[in-house]
Amino acid sequence: MRVFYTPRYYADIGDGHIFPIRKFELVRNRLLAEGTLGPEELIEPEPASVEEVRLVHTEDYVSRLCAGALKDSEVRRLGLPWSQSLVQRSFFAVGGTIGAAHSALDDGLGSNLAGGTHHAFSDRGEGFCVLNDVAVAIQVLRRDGLIRRAAVIDCDVHQGNGTATIFANDTDVFTFSMHGAKNYPLFKVKSTLDIEMPDGTADEPYLQTLAHHLPLVFQHNPDILFYLAGADPYAGDKLGRLAVSIEGLRRRDQLVLDECYQREIPAVTVMSGGYGENIGDTVEIHCNTIRTAKRIFESREAFSQATAGTQLG
Repeated sequence: MRVFYTPRYYADIGDGHIFPIRKFELVRNRLLAEGTLGPEELIEPEPASVEEVRLVHTEDYVSRLCAGALKDSEVRRLGLPWSQSLVQRSFFAVGGTIGAAHSALDDGLGSNLAGGTHHAFSDRGEGFCVLNDVAVAIQVLRRDGLIRRAAVIDCDVHQGNGTATIFANDTDVFTFSMHGAKNYPLFKVKSTLDIEMPDGTADEPYLQTLAHHLPLVFQHNPDILFYLAGADPYAGDKLGRLAVSIEGLRRRDQLVLDECYQREIPAVTVMSGGYGENIGDTVEIHCNTIRTAKRIFESREAFSQATAGTQLG
């Protein structure tokens, strides 16, 4: 399994900021310490190039972002203080998703221990999202002739308004967002398929709703699927408003990734949001995504190979 991570996913956003920027390192550390990942499975990504980012984002926005020339109103909307380390972090996070997408096409699965920045529009950032990593990765793969059709399953608790807008007129990209009805953003943008969940939704109705709608995504026949495995539908999330348990979110990951495996659709996992009252809960939810992905893809592949070997013998 190839999982993309770099210490450059960290940027100094100030003590006490609600965005838990330490979570990327903490997830990496836990997965290594428990043996879910070996050091050889962690890959240092290359930063996305300006040319790659401009496949989605406007030249004006990218130039002013890199130069530290965003307007005060744009920085407020972004919700993160501008710094050169924030710019660096954003380009590396996009690079991690591009790398994970290439791994998925090669191996069936790729993961980025960052990404899922779905509130970034072509001309601006919003909601802690500077650049839209999934949108850039899709456009890079299409530019290079590696895919034609893509799907996005967005299970962050907040609607993926940036991604929906970027692909609004693109019938080759299916955008699915399952989110809190009364949560950010106030004004939703139409995805290919939006599922709104009422406040307080717990495990069973959440999972039943997801299972019911997943087949519609796969009817699109995507060449690759990007899964935003947000930790913020969790009952203990400060910004979530839903009531899904840690185990419920693990079962959610199982549902999505098992469908990808059974249908032989290359899958890319990205972390997306998570703002638990206890950061350890957020870390555990994100770790479960990697554990689940590895168990589904690697154990079943080993079983298939063993069965094939027996049949050949």
